[in-house]
Amino acid sequence: MTRTESRQQPATLVQAAGLSYFPVALLARLPYAMMVVGVLTLVVSARGELALGGLTSAMVGLGTAVLGPLIGAAADRIGQRRVVLITAIANSVALLGMALIVFSPAADIFVLLVAFAIGATAPQVSPMSRSRLVGIIADRLPGDRHASVLNGTMAYESAADEVVFVFGPFIVGLLATTLNPAAPVIGAAVLTLVFVTAFALHPSGRAVPLAVDGMPVRQAPARELARPSLVAVTVGVLGMGLFFGSMLTALTSFLSDFGHPEQAGLVYGVMGVGSAALALGVAWFPLRFSLRARWLTFAGILTVSTLALPLVSTVPGMLMVLLVAGIGVGPTLVTQYSFGAERSPLGRSATVMTILGSAVIVGQSAASALVGALGESLGTQAAMLAPPASALIVLGAGIANWFLTGRRPVA
Repeated sequence: MTRTESRQQPATLVQAAGLSYFPVALLARLPYAMMVVGVLTLVVSARGELALGGLTSAMVGLGTAVLGPLIGAAADRIGQRRVVLITAIANSVALLGMALIVFSPAADIFVLLVAFAIGATAPQVSPMSRSRLVGIIADRLPGDRHASVLNGTMAYESAADEVVFVFGPFIVGLLATTLNPAAPVIGAAVLTLVFVTAFALHPSGRAVPLAVDGMPVRQAPARELARPSLVAVTVGVLGMGLFFGSMLTALTSFLSDFGHPEQAGLVYGVMGVGSAALALGVAWFPLRFSLRARWLTFAGILTVSTLALPLVSTVPGMLMVLLVAGIGVGPTLVTQYSFGAERSPLGRSATVMTILGSAVIVGQSAASALVGALGESLGTQAAMLAPPASALIVLGAGIANWFLTGRRPVA
């Protein structure tokens, strides 16, 4: 009799993880979604340079790219609790440091260094949550329910990401507009201390042990992280990050032409309506609508909708494009993370999920920098070409994935 069979198994994932887990994990990922936009808004407002704001956001992404996967690897090795607690404290300090230094006479290089520290210490709550739930499903739920519960879990997790990655900028815009430009960064620091700490200490963090019968859980070689099928997923998620960053920065430039750049986060939130709803709806898609077909279908919707951006000249027109684009965003992310969970090498789940989470923030940050410079030098029309280019990367990765996946009925 196996260790899992020797104890009574929970009937549902909610029972296995605990009902309190889900609101805690949702709120704990909100600061991560506020970081890039909050830093961009703060720097542009305090120092008056869109290009510097974009470069600062890029430094946040660079910090995440360098340290994010290592944070995931550390969680796979020593467990999530200590890793998440340490990063939560360090990230809160870095965020508060940004709120202070950006208004000081300090040179721009110091602002960039603090931005790097923000990204490097970012608590990887979203990928940690996926990894934690995937482990709980495998370890504590009956084997015949793994596939269906995993599909629903990835849908929920991606919908949760959509809520925070779309409404995070909305909250940033609201705080910056009603209070002051530093309020979003200070708010993110407070949320990190409270909710990321609660996420780290939640009992679910110990639900999947790092050892079985006193022996460490075996890990696949690190080289398996470079398998083409997993690389295709990573490129696709990176493309989504590029889309988020380019769309928000282009929208900021667009609204600057109307004299209201601080409202970019509010308008951007419109995209979350269809995105979150469709992301949740993925759990009810029929299995014959395969994962690889879903990727191409919804990435195609995203691409076609964004092709209209250079033609938009009014705010209502922009709102319509964002509503349609949102239909493509949510299901595409769900599909990509489902592939990531399915293709994670043995014992490398947190590493893979952190790589994918880092890819979003890296893409978002890099696009913010590039499109910020583009918009400042060539204007809004040039900036509006970036979101469709990003969507084409997502679509191209989906095409590559189609051929790498094969003809399995549920993939």
